[in-house]
Amino acid sequence: MKTKNSCYTAFKIVGQFDPDEVSKLLHLTPEFSLKIGDLRHDGVPYDCALWEIGRCDRYDVEVENQMRKTISRLQDKIPLLNRIREENDVEFFLVVVPFVYVDDIAPCLAPSLDVIDFLHATRTKMDIDLYVYHSDDA
Repeated sequence: MKTKNSCYTAFKIVGQFDPDEVSKLLHLTPEFSLKIGDLRHDGVPYDCALWEIGRCDRYDVEVENQMRKTISRLQDKIPLLNRIREENDVEFFLVVVPFVYVDDIAPCLAPSLDVIDFLHATRTKMDIDLYVYHSDDA
């Protein structure tokens, strides 16, 4: 069945840190990063850094599958993530952004136990930004 719904998930580190150092420590290249002082579109510098990896926009009505895909490359890096958190002023986020049409099948947004275990082990917050549309908004 074809759906109008979509969703993306991503893992983000936000705070006072050097994204290049995080990349070196984790041996991972982020899909997106910002350094403190990088300029916004309006010329104002960012006052915090951002490191993002695991962006998954392949929609699955069972969004937990997208969450799993997002954190899959981080599962064996929990001690390193905790070191980053302990040595820097940062927060970790598992971002889930569903775009849902009211006349379509509602996605399941509940994380599985293995995702919850990862979130707990790394002190990662889940950030769900839900966008709901009427069918005539398509």
